Amino acid sequence: MHMNVAPHLLTEDRAEYERVLDDALSTAHARPDLAGAGTRLSLAQLRSLTLNATTLVTSAAASEYDHFVKVREQHRAALGTRTPASPDRPGPGPGVVAILTVMVPVLAGAAAVIFLLVGAALHAVAPTVAFGATLLTAGLVFGAVAAAGLLGAAAGLLVTALRNSPAEVSRGGPPPAAPDDELSRAREAWRRALLERGILPFLRDVLAATTPPAGPPGT
Repeated sequence: MHMNVAPHLLTEDRAEYERVLDDALSTAHARPDLAGAGTRLSLAQLRSLTLNATTLVTSAAASEYDHFVKVREQHRAALGTRTPASPDRPGPGPGVVAILTVMVPVLAGAAAVIFLLVGAALHAVAPTVAFGATLLTAGLVFGAVAAAGLLGAAAGLLVTALRNSPAEVSRGGPPPAAPDDELSRAREAWRRALLERGILPFLRDVLAATTPPAGPPGT
């Protein structure tokens, strides 16, 4: 069945309106002014009538709703200005020093392993050959270079981390936003006005209109 939608009620808020209505109907039995709910008219009938009268019901809380929508738009606009930079945006590439810092220990370590293995093999086969000892010495030198490169890379990473971490906190954007209390208050004010000035009075009027007229005195 087609339901009317209030001109000032956005589609995204339709579900919230229905939730407030359902909450009111679920507690109708505890409200003396809604005593006829479920007897003279069923809850489903009352719900259908209230949804069909959305324009009338929601107009009673129009000012609160307009304020809620305004605050929500401002909140969304503020979140939009804090959107992080796109990952597709190109950033500065690695420098030559950074590349060398990574490559030197790797290459020196590989050369040290090769020279030590070959030198050890030659020294085992021909102990008197000086070339084997030379390769062993070269392997030790490259091993020392690799160790120094690893220490330099570790120190560079530590310095970079200490340098960039405070910058990320101060320049990388605001801290995670706390819940927007103003938006929550605006939503709650609209819900309360919708219930107290819109839904409940409409339900009372509908139930009053279905009350059977009193009979003549003495009958």
